[in-house]
Amino acid sequence: MTGTVAEPREIFRMAIHLAVGGGIILAHNHPSGNIQPSDNDIRLTKKIKNAGEILEIRLMDHIIFSDEGFYSFTEEGLL
Repeated sequence: MTGTVAEPREIFRMAIHLAVGGGIILAHNHPSGNIQPSDNDIRLTKKIKNAGEILEIRLMDHIIFSDEGFYSFTEEGLL
């Protein structure tokens, strides 16, 4: 499997159900070891951020991790 579908409505449904305190952190792995975000990762992050602004649930970070380390969208200035 080389990809998966993550829809904002499903992500925020869980956040609302769990009554998060105003923010979420997304995280997913890259089994390949490459921690650099793909174009799809970047598009999804923007989509989730925009949806969160409407719902007043802040996207605090999106972290990609692998055995090689991690990539933080916040630390890289992309959030």
